[in-house]
Amino acid sequence: MKVGYAQFEPVFGDKETNIETILRLLKEGVHQEADLLVLPELCNTGYVFRSEKELRILSENVPNGGTTKELIKFAENSKLYIVAGLCESEDDKYFNSAVIVGPEGFIAKYRKAHLFNEENLWFTKGDSQFQVCNIPNARLGTMICFDWFFPEAVRILALNGAQIICHPSNLVLPYCQRALLGAAIQNRVFIITANRIGAERGVKFTGMSQIIDPNMKVLARSGREKEEIRTVEINPRMADSKRMNDYNDLWLDRRVDLYHPLLEQRRII
Repeated sequence: MKVGYAQFEPVFGDKETNIETILRLLKEGVHQEADLLVLPELCNTGYVFRSEKELRILSENVPNGGTTKELIKFAENSKLYIVAGLCESEDDKYFNSAVIVGPEGFIAKYRKAHLFNEENLWFTKGDSQFQVCNIPNARLGTMICFDWFFPEAVRILALNGAQIICHPSNLVLPYCQRALLGAAIQNRVFIITANRIGAERGVKFTGMSQIIDPNMKVLARSGREKEEIRTVEINPRMADSKRMNDYNDLWLDRRVDLYHPLLEQRRII
């Protein structure tokens, strides 16, 4: 199958312009014969919120909000699968979420588990499980931006059968693109990071969206400033084998009898 990402610069607060840009880029991805495209975190609103009023105005219900409906309509008409980050509202709470849609309509949503910096002022920590969705020819897992900093997120998705991990992002730290090389090989999965570019309200984003394969090979990577769609051909079944050699299998070698401290909230000083 052919997978890819869209890297661009959303305009804060201008959902109409952002959706126009998203649809334009998705059309370009269809011209490149993509089966799956990943968009950045909060791609329809921008990232740097400063008040609850802004959240109230810009957030929307999932799956009944305008952005999700536009994505579903496009997916149905183009036979494309899309993973996109947006601002979700439910019961006076706001979530940094991602939607997964396809030709069959709305598939799932994921709410960001690990909030970064001032996101903690505005968003509620996600209550989603690290779920895996089946689409034709592949199994998708989703995490959002700072989730990458917690290796448990990628590991649980991989243990749940994900072949491709979709990673909508607004990255500002300089580590992620290199660090995810390790995550890909340690879990034998593809990782598609769709990052944004530009600056917003004093925050500078790193760009460098990328696609990594289970052998840690960078199949595509964009620059720091350029709007771009990149697509590559992959075989998702490459992620099914966890064998490293005749004697080592990543799953069979796990020492679950020693991993109990992972479930404890504690600091060792």
